[in-house]
Amino acid sequence: MAASTFNANTGDGYELQMGRWSRRLAVPFLAFAGAAAGERVLDVGCGTGSLTFLLAARPDLSAVCGVDCAAPYIEHASRSNPDPRVSFQIGDACALSFEDAAFDRVLSLLMLHFVSEPERAVAEMRRVARPGATVAATVWDGRGGFVASRLFLDTAAALDPVARRLRERAFTRPMTRPGELEAAWHRAGLVEVETAELAIRMEYASFDDYWTPYLGKDGPGAEYVATLDKQARTRLRDAVRFAYLDGEVDGPRSYVAVAWAVKGVVPG
Repeated sequence: MAASTFNANTGDGYELQMGRWSRRLAVPFLAFAGAAAGERVLDVGCGTGSLTFLLAARPDLSAVCGVDCAAPYIEHASRSNPDPRVSFQIGDACALSFEDAAFDRVLSLLMLHFVSEPERAVAEMRRVARPGATVAATVWDGRGGFVASRLFLDTAAALDPVARRLRERAFTRPMTRPGELEAAWHRAGLVEVETAELAIRMEYASFDDYWTPYLGKDGPGAEYVATLDKQARTRLRDAVRFAYLDGEVDGPRSYVAVAWAVKGVVPG
């Protein structure tokens, strides 16, 4: 399988780190990408099933399939699935196992910026979509619109040269800069290409709620924290806590998160 640059370990870890936010983003993304009665829909990079289960809430869809390269996420999603129309499978976004033109709509939520060869993934998404089908994706605007992530990355980079490289990778991931998704859709030969900016709020009950996912094993931030010794980890935690508090007492915080979105139609 093509390598993913997302550190994936447990479904519960992903739910805490990103699943609660991907479920929120799935709502405006599906409103943008659309779905129609009777369609067979593929969710590429489904994770623990945020978008898949939102699709499954529509009783008029004939089938929904989620595919992800992370076995723990597929296992987690499969355990949560009571719907016979829904299936999950382990798969490589850059080499999908489906036949050509197998789906009426192909969607991807927060996946393309973690794929080692995103152009291949886009080509595969188009290949498995029938003529006239919609192919759509969304990714975070990591540099300009992902406040909760920047709070951690900017603070860590100020303390540690290694974290500076982590920060640089986060801000230069493929498909995350203005216009990149749209250009990729045109290169893939899709037509009627449209773009949008989607926004949600990421709300935390306290600093511990914000910090705990970084002590897990899922995502690049947690992967970095795990490399630190106890002293360095405490230093980072204290600095990030200072940034989170921002001059006020500990408690709830709400950060905006903006994502780029694109959709296009397979010609023919």
